Amino acid sequence: MTRVDILCAGKIREKFYRDAIAEYEKRLSHYIRLSILEVQDGPDKIQEGIRMVQRIKGEPYIITLEIEGEELSSTGLSEMMTGLENRGESHIMFVIGGPEGLAPDLLDRADFRLSFSKMTFPHPLMRVILLEQIYRAYRIKNNEPYHK
Repeated sequence: MTRVDILCAGKIREKFYRDAIAEYEKRLSHYIRLSILEVQDGPDKIQEGIRMVQRIKGEPYIITLEIEGEELSSTGLSEMMTGLENRGESHIMFVIGGPEGLAPDLLDRADFRLSFSKMTFPHPLMRVILLEQIYRAYRIKNNEPYHK
C-alpha cells in the first residue's frame, strides 16, 4: 500500500476543518497509508522550512503545492499518482507551506510543483481540498463512482 504524507505548517484550530480532514482520512484508509505531519508555522518561511525539511524521512516523491505550479485535472492527478506507483514510488509527500509560502530549501526538493488554482486559499481549507482530490484520484484509479 502506498504511503502518502501531507507535510504542512500550522495546526488546524477550527472543528469543522478537523472534522472534514478526519472524514477523508477515514475514507482514504482503504487505499493508502496516510500521515499528516504538522510543523509549527512561522516566524518566517526560512525557519518554517527548516522544520519541514527535518520532517522529511527517506526519499519520498515530493509534490509541493504552489500557485505557480502545474495545474492538473482530477483525472490528471489520478494518472500521475498511478504512474508514480507503477514505477515503484511507494512514498509520496505533498507539502503545503505557511502563509508566506515555501522556503527555497523545500522548493529545491520538489519533484513536482502542483497548483490547484491561481487563487489563494486558507491553509486549513487547502488541506481539505488536497485530501478530497487524493480521495477522488483513488476512486478514479479504481473505477469507482464519485460525484463529478
